[in-house]
Amino acid sequence: MKFIGALIFSVAIVIAAYFLGHAYVSRANPDGVISVTGAGSENFTSDLIVWEGTFSRMNQNLEQAYNQLNRDKETVRQYLLGKGIKEDNIVFNSVNTMEQRENQYQNGNYVGSYFKGYELTQSVKIESNDVENIEQVSREITELLNKGVQFNSQPPRYYYSKLADLKLAMISKATEDARLRAEKIAENSGGKLGELKSANMGVFQITGQNSGEDFSWSGAYNTNDKKKTASITMRLEYEID
Repeated sequence: MKFIGALIFSVAIVIAAYFLGHAYVSRANPDGVISVTGAGSENFTSDLIVWEGTFSRMNQNLEQAYNQLNRDKETVRQYLLGKGIKEDNIVFNSVNTMEQRENQYQNGNYVGSYFKGYELTQSVKIESNDVENIEQVSREITELLNKGVQFNSQPPRYYYSKLADLKLAMISKATEDARLRAEKIAENSGGKLGELKSANMGVFQITGQNSGEDFSWSGAYNTNDKKKTASITMRLEYEID
C-alpha cells in the first residue's frame, strides 16, 4: 500500500508539473501569437523649395518711409524676375510699421526717450519647384546691396510634393519586412505563420541624409536639407499554426 501511495503521489507531481509548465507557456505566448516589427526607409531629393527674406526702410516721415520701401519692393521684384523666377512664385506680404525710439540717460538714470523714426519692413516669399535656381538666387541676393536695398535672407526650406505616395511605399516596405521576420520566427519554432491579427504603424520620420539627427517620438520632419531619408516602422501580430 505504501508503494502504491508513493507511486500515485509521484504521478500526481508529474501531472501537476506538466499543467503548470503548460500554463506558463500559454501566459508567455497567449493564443499562439507572435509580434514582430518591420522597418522601411527610402532616400529622396526634395522637389519644392520655400525661401523668404525681408527688406526695410526707416525715416522720421512715415510717408517718405513708405515711398522708399515701395521703391525697394519694385527693385526686389525686378531683380527676382531677372533671375528667372516667375511672377506667380513671388509673394510680397503686408508692410509692418514700427515706431523706433531710443532711451536717454543722465548720470545712469533714465530720463525719457526720443523719437528716431518709423521703421517699415516687408517680407517676400518664393515658393517654387525650380529648386536649383532658387538656391542660387538665395546665395547671390547680397547683390541687392549694390542696388541700395537692405535685404535680409533666411535659409531655404525644402519639401517634397509626393510625400503621400512616399509614405505608402514606406508602409509597404515595413510591412513586408515584418512579415518576413514573422515567417522566419515561425519556421525556427517549428510552426507555420497563420492569419494576421493586427497591424500598427509607427511614427513617420523624415531626416536629412547623413545628418545624424535623432528620431522624435512625435515624428521628425527635416526642412533644412535638400536630400532626405524617410523611414517608418510597422508592428504586426500573427497567429501561429
